[in-house]
Amino acid sequence: MKLDSSISAVVTGGASGIGEAVARRLAASGVKVAIFDFNEERGEAIAAELGGVFCKVDVTSEEAVDAGLEKARAAIGQERILVNCAGTGNAHKTASRAKQTGEIKHFPLSEFEKIIQINLIGSFRCAAKSAAGMLSLEGMEDGERGVIVNISSVAAQDGQIGQAAYSASKAGVVGMTLPMARDLMNEGVRVNTIMPGLINTPLMNGLPDNVKEALAASVPFPKRLGEPDEIASVVELMVTNGYFNGESVRLDGAIRMAPR
Repeated sequence: MKLDSSISAVVTGGASGIGEAVARRLAASGVKVAIFDFNEERGEAIAAELGGVFCKVDVTSEEAVDAGLEKARAAIGQERILVNCAGTGNAHKTASRAKQTGEIKHFPLSEFEKIIQINLIGSFRCAAKSAAGMLSLEGMEDGERGVIVNISSVAAQDGQIGQAAYSASKAGVVGMTLPMARDLMNEGVRVNTIMPGLINTPLMNGLPDNVKEALAASVPFPKRLGEPDEIASVVELMVTNGYFNGESVRLDGAIRMAPR
């Protein structure tokens, strides 16, 4: 797909981190971008800067996603690109014993469900609804109607202690990539996924410097944190290379996460 002003995109989680980098990179190529996010102040500011539109969207709400897509399409047209960056995580052991009291407890099931709802079901909700919209478009070169890119995590394969919910959600995103691509193959819609490693996002910036330095040193090469725009550059490749379909790709400096 050639990127220019005739193309519209929706980026979930587009108000910060990887999502913001993706929105900026697509806009730099002329694409009209709709940002879906919770952070209204930041999202509105970025959308205004990029000449796009902000939609306050909770990806766990079907009504909110429908309203966001309606607003985005009215402002910039039916999207040919969807990038699912919205996501979150938590940390609880499956079951554990408190050191001081000996109290035994398990992973709060409501917290497990929350992560699945946001990271996995939220991604599929946006993908399914966006794909349905793409099917209404005329095919471009090679009959292509659109592209969906999901952001997963290396935790899909290398889940650490306390990441049962997060890893399950991200593995689910990887697991649905090929079936979705096959579902949509006769309609000219491609689906791919990126599994980022340790990326220098606002979440990472909240850690102490010594912790960030240790994490960077754990990357085989280059020994640094990845930058959000490095993920965005692979999103751009997946969108523009028409033969890129049904793939889940690690971008991680060759890291394999240790148990903790």
